[in-house]
This record gives sequence, C-alpha cells and structure tokens, in this order.
Amino acid sequence: QVQLVESGGGLVQAGGSLRLSCAASGSIFSINTGAWYRQAPGQQREWVASFVSGGATNYADSVKSRFAISRDNAKDTFYLQMNDLKPGDSGVYYCTAEIRRSVSSRKQTYWGQGTQVTVSS
Repeated sequence: QVQLVESGGGLVQAGGSLRLSCAASGSIFSINTGAWYRQAPGQQREWVASFVSGGATNYADSVKSRFAISRDNAKDTFYLQMNDLKPGDSGVYYCTAEIRRSVSSRKQTYWGQGTQVTVSS
C-alpha cells in the first residue's frame, strides 16, 4: 500500500517561513505528478502548487514568488517551501501525488492526511 505523510506544519508569525514535506512510502516505482492543496475553516480546498514529471511547476497567484515546490526523487519526497507567510495562508495543507507502483501498473492518486499551518498576525 502507498501512503503520503505530510510534516512540517506549525505556528509561525507573519513574515516567517515553513517547509512542508510529503513523504511517500510503500511500493513506489515513480511519482509522476505532485501537488499541495490547502483548506481554511469553512472554505473549499484550494490548489496551491504542483509539479509534473517533466519538472515544470505551477503556483496559485496568491502564493507565486513566496512558495516553492520541489522534489527529491531519491527519497520519494516532495516539499513546499513557504516564505513571507501571511495569516491568509493558514489552513490544513494536503499533499497529493500520482504514483505508479510498478513499471506496468497504472498511475493512481493518493492524498496525505494533512498538516496544520497557522500564521499569526
């Protein structure tokens, strides 16, 4: 079975930084795409950043120039570096990835359980 586990959330003051990690475990052949979403209380889950297998990355306008998504293929882990955090960035951050478990298997989408990020003003 494949699992995604987020870590790195916490409480930070506005202007501070956090780095979230999303570690994939289990039988993994490749991580094709990955993304971060967030959900604030009472709001819908929103896309924050993503990468594709070719290396291209994309960001929501609200986080562009402040957040950076990256990956470490050797560790089956990807990250979200968050700088200049604002109270509006608060919420539960979820990672998701399309993973192939073997060379012959189809890609499947997995989600992590979420990690809380709270930015105080």
